[in-house]
Amino acid sequence: MKKKVIVLGAGLVGKVMAEDLSEAFDVTSADANEEALQSLKQKQIKTLQLDVNDSSKLQTVLADFDLVVGAVPGFLGFKTVQQVIAAGKNMVDISFFPEDPFLLDDNAKKKGVTIVTDCGVAPGMGNIILGYHNEKMEVKKYVCLVGGLPQVRQWPYEYKAVFSPIDVIEEYVRPARYIQNGKMVVREALSDPELIFFDKVGTLEAWNSDGLRSLMKTMPQIPDMIEKTLRYPGCIEYLRVLRETGLFSHDEIEVKGVKVKPVDVLAKLLFPKWQLKPGEEEFTIMRIDIDGVQHNKEVSIRYSLLDKTNKGVLSMARTTGYTCTAALHLLANDKFINPGINPPEYLGKDESNFNFIMQYLKDREVIYQVEIKSIS
Repeated sequence: MKKKVIVLGAGLVGKVMAEDLSEAFDVTSADANEEALQSLKQKQIKTLQLDVNDSSKLQTVLADFDLVVGAVPGFLGFKTVQQVIAAGKNMVDISFFPEDPFLLDDNAKKKGVTIVTDCGVAPGMGNIILGYHNEKMEVKKYVCLVGGLPQVRQWPYEYKAVFSPIDVIEEYVRPARYIQNGKMVVREALSDPELIFFDKVGTLEAWNSDGLRSLMKTMPQIPDMIEKTLRYPGCIEYLRVLRETGLFSHDEIEVKGVKVKPVDVLAKLLFPKWQLKPGEEEFTIMRIDIDGVQHNKEVSIRYSLLDKTNKGVLSMARTTGYTCTAALHLLANDKFINPGINPPEYLGKDESNFNFIMQYLKDREVIYQVEIKSIS
């Protein structure tokens, strides 16, 4: 009998994960928005209209499932994982919530459940790769550059939101933390822009974002670690203007006697313009550099990814979603059992699990090119 899996959230990534998992599991996709479930119904995947904010109903629903995938927006993520733990279910999550996931570690251990958080592309695959190499070498430096962009640059934004737009805005607001010379540095988001050339893409703009997340806690011995987001050149300037104007603020202001949050107004105006139109394609680009000492030699290891919309499936959904579904297979087959909160770097520690994930992605045409250079 197939194990029963529920995917919480039927957005761009949630849909793709439900379809991928349906080949091996009895899958149900749940979302508060009935309209979001329609395309899955047409593909004969079970659906359920469910508001994860309804804790009692969520608990009742979860009781019937063996495993859970979390694909809700970030602002719902922490509470949802909390409810999954209370239900005693193993879970892989990609909600990228802002709260510290380790606050839930004790409860997960008490319940004996394995929760894998942040298991997307970045954070996610970058952590898995670093977790793998950290077991084999003394890592001295880790740099991750990553972005999801439309194939065609269109004025004025030259960007499309391929995951929760409200989470995209958080990237532009949340302070960026990175490790330099063994110490944490906190800079504002969008800071320290630099232009970087990529083969087959051209020059992109990289800037500080808060993507290291759990790595700062789980790998404190690495003296230099940073993650930067990639966009088309010029993007950062208009984002700074929007931010400095106060349009990203959640603090209410009064307009003609009505209290509104500026970010809600911006979202109402901006999100429709950020939506991909039918037939529009996008790509995901990532470059990971790991420098350190292996077998008494200094080495530099580079992972490169350039993935494009494939057979109508968006690249960001593929690169994020298939990393998550690969991890779910590991949990389902008892290849990864570790009660508590598990950031994705824990998955990468085991070579067989790392190889499984890499092959799983390759089978779905998400291919990481690897280049290893000996420095000395």
